[in-house]
Amino acid sequence: MYDGDGNRYLDACGGAFVANLGHGVREVADAMADQARKIAYVNATAFTNRPAEELAAAIAARCPGDLDKVYFLSSGSEAVEAALKLARQYWSERGKTSKRTVVALRPSYHGNTLLALSASAREHYKSYFHDWMIEVVRSPAPMPYRCQCNGRAPLCPTCSGAGVEEAVHSAGVESVAAVILEPIGGSSTGVSVPPNDFHRHVREVCDRHDILYIADEVLTGVGRTGAWTAVQHYEVTPDILILGKGLTGGYAPLSAVVAPTRILDVLAAGSGSLLHAQTYSHHPIACAAGLAAIHYLQAHGLLHRCADLGITFHERLSALGELPHVGDVRGRGLLAGIEFVRDRQTKAPIPREARFAETFVEAARSAGLIVWANVGHVDGVNGDLVCLAPPFVVTTEQIDEIVHRFEAALTKAVQRVFGLRMVKSSER
Repeated sequence: MYDGDGNRYLDACGGAFVANLGHGVREVADAMADQARKIAYVNATAFTNRPAEELAAAIAARCPGDLDKVYFLSSGSEAVEAALKLARQYWSERGKTSKRTVVALRPSYHGNTLLALSASAREHYKSYFHDWMIEVVRSPAPMPYRCQCNGRAPLCPTCSGAGVEEAVHSAGVESVAAVILEPIGGSSTGVSVPPNDFHRHVREVCDRHDILYIADEVLTGVGRTGAWTAVQHYEVTPDILILGKGLTGGYAPLSAVVAPTRILDVLAAGSGSLLHAQTYSHHPIACAAGLAAIHYLQAHGLLHRCADLGITFHERLSALGELPHVGDVRGRGLLAGIEFVRDRQTKAPIPREARFAETFVEAARSAGLIVWANVGHVDGVNGDLVCLAPPFVVTTEQIDEIVHRFEAALTKAVQRVFGLRMVKSSER
């Protein structure tokens, strides 16, 4: 991208993990324009429309298990809100009105509407709104780099999923309506990848106690990790799946809640519908963008490319692990997190007052690199990291450029914060 002064930027995080196709894709623009020439809007409580029907079929065909019904909204927050309301309405219409508790991970992020924010564990977002939010039961998020087991057997309770089971029991199994989690961590954990056993254990716990398992794949879905959904890496199927961000490649706001017929049949036999009508649900032009984006992904083999190029991406990024104050480089597909630390041996975080993540983002921008930062994952206050999520059309040459500019930005950030010249581990 280029700014008004002609400065060149390599967007290594797709804006906000959104731009997976790159910019100027004619096929998507033409599909939106063609739909706009036909019909711009219909009330989704009265009519369906062809793009919504075709996009729903395309999504259902790619989702795991029995996930076959799709409800379209505009943002990830809206979709999380709708998914949680769907879970509550489902249990109420089944006569199990005591099932009202939500179990979620800490740290995590699920959105900024009030119910989604309640499920999130990002305290600096919530500080002014606690009186308006519901109580949510928490379990520690699996972060192998910071867990005592380092993600290797024998797994600690956090990495094995036993911590989620403990949270369910502490809440009272009869009261838990849903467990909501990001299958692979987003910006709140710096793309922490749980061990294989984690999701299988959570799925088994939900099955045993009649709890809905909600996978929030707003960030990780639509191919970002090298598969259509991140849960498919773990061979589990959630009861409710949430998609967003890359669903249209950024060409229009669109998100989706995907659920099985077995859940929707309960509503159909009772109240008749999900009580979550929104003006712009199932918007024809947004759905046309989503359908064209999926066709483009398929026509150009971009999901396979993401999986294959993801190997190269992480091989090249591994060189960053030699740099001072880089504690961990992790991720999957074209999604990566780099965690900064004060001391590599002890993994001690950089004190928050140093504002290292913010300093790094500024240095990266000066070097022509756009990254996504987050703070507070270690203890709610301390912890600095950045995330990378380049478009699926990124080249190996651009990946090398990302690594080069990252190193230049880190040199500058270390000098600004610590006043030190940066030396690689291999040069010491």
